[in-house]
Amino acid sequence: MQHVTRPLEAQSDSASSAHADLPAAAPRDAAGPARSTTWDTHKLVLVVDDEPGILDSLSRIFRRESLDVLTASDAAAGLEILRKQRVSVLLTDLMMPRTTGMDLLKAAKTVAPETEVVLMTAYGTVETAVAAMKEGAYDFVTKPLKRAHVVRIVKNALEKQSLVIENRALRAQLAERRRRAIIGTSLAWRRTMDVAVQAAASEATVLLLGESGTGKELLARTIHENSPRASRPFVPINCAAIPESILEAELFGYEKGAFTGATQRREGRFEAANGGTLLLDEIGDMSRHVQVKLLRVLQEGEIERLGGAGRAIPIDIRLIASTNVDLGRAVREGRFREDLYYRLNVVPIHVPPLRDRREDIPLLAQHFIQLYAEKNGKSIAGCTRRALELLGSHSWPGNVRELENAIERAVVLSRESAIGEDDLPRDLATAAASAALAGKGLGIATSLGGPGAPSLSFAIGTPLAEIEMQVILETLRQTRGDKRLAAKLLGIATRTIYRRLETTADSDAEAEAGRDADDADQEAEPDVEDLEDVEDVEIDADSRARRP
Repeated sequence: MQHVTRPLEAQSDSASSAHADLPAAAPRDAAGPARSTTWDTHKLVLVVDDEPGILDSLSRIFRRESLDVLTASDAAAGLEILRKQRVSVLLTDLMMPRTTGMDLLKAAKTVAPETEVVLMTAYGTVETAVAAMKEGAYDFVTKPLKRAHVVRIVKNALEKQSLVIENRALRAQLAERRRRAIIGTSLAWRRTMDVAVQAAASEATVLLLGESGTGKELLARTIHENSPRASRPFVPINCAAIPESILEAELFGYEKGAFTGATQRREGRFEAANGGTLLLDEIGDMSRHVQVKLLRVLQEGEIERLGGAGRAIPIDIRLIASTNVDLGRAVREGRFREDLYYRLNVVPIHVPPLRDRREDIPLLAQHFIQLYAEKNGKSIAGCTRRALELLGSHSWPGNVRELENAIERAVVLSRESAIGEDDLPRDLATAAASAALAGKGLGIATSLGGPGAPSLSFAIGTPLAEIEMQVILETLRQTRGDKRLAAKLLGIATRTIYRRLETTADSDAEAEAGRDADDADQEAEPDVEDLEDVEDVEIDADSRARRP
């Protein structure tokens, strides 16, 4: 049975005599409210005891200390509350019918491990206290209970629980900041960061320009965190991810009844970011209708909710916009308002693609390895030299996002202490092999080699079979014997390579057999070469004799 916190009933004589140190309970108000549905989860205490007098007395004590209290008369009811509520401290009797307080302690540490547990009993012994501490109890109190002692123990447990929660939140923040760390030492990235740091200290509108996956949102967060508004909200919204019919309501909010389904008033992203920074990501995909309203916000510093009947709401925001679209070209083509473009283009920052900052690839790779190795519980120190070569030679059309995905995949699949080339996506090896062939003058004009690649030259009259074989063998050498990859580069079936290699092997075997037969014949015949040498000597002697 679950009890709720209410004004206290008068205790029985036995209960009053057994717990003389607890204050007498006041009469219960029959019309008292049921359990409150709003709890401060950081100060919620659950008391479990099979004696109603103790439950009521402790409830009154903790309520006077401005604590929210739930009570239960047995362990089963207490465990059910733990499953449904976030309890800070559990104060439970040790000796109860059916299920003991020690059993409840063990169950509580399984169901709600963050809850601090305090045991109370009239049969306290050193052995019992030690056993409770081993099971994870915070403390142990004996009956008859002293009011000041119980309050002190529970408040200490609440303080510890609050510190645990705060520590967990700080660790989560640190992990998030580590995940979003700005990494890069290349010249291109340092130039970008120099402009970003200078812009951060101002109130100017910033326009981030760059390809998808280059880290524009990360850079926007960095600008916000280094600005005077760092303590205020940072609110991002992806304009391309939200349908046009919904984007306006998301940005400006709406009043109740503004449209079908608007059952209550709702604030938009502009109001949510008031005092802080609003990031309009992919602003190049915003419709011209919303562009007009955005221009008014930037000019007047106020918004109007949908259905707001002309009531203007002043706002104070720092605006950062980002896009992978060429806005200048969009203006010329009539897809983006020219006046809005000039309003946004106050401090343009070009975010370089990863291919223009290859010096940062090893640093970024190591960062992602540490991040995902820790996340997946794996011990991976870094990359092999060959893996780093493949990472450095790839063009990374998806930029940092593609690199992060490749490293996460490699960490998950790797069985070694370092990521090897086999752990990386096959696309990297394919691109590297294609580049190597081009560097060797063996660029093959296939879908992978591309037009304009250098070609392999042969002397006129070279048999076609020999040309095919040389190309196949050189391609296999570049792909380190990977026949499937070689076939893909050459645009032929894998079985064709096997067939050509088998044919060559048979020809080599026949040639070797022929050479063995010739050697046997030569052993039975005179050494013709020696005789020819003798004849040459005689001719030379005759020619010298005829000289004047």
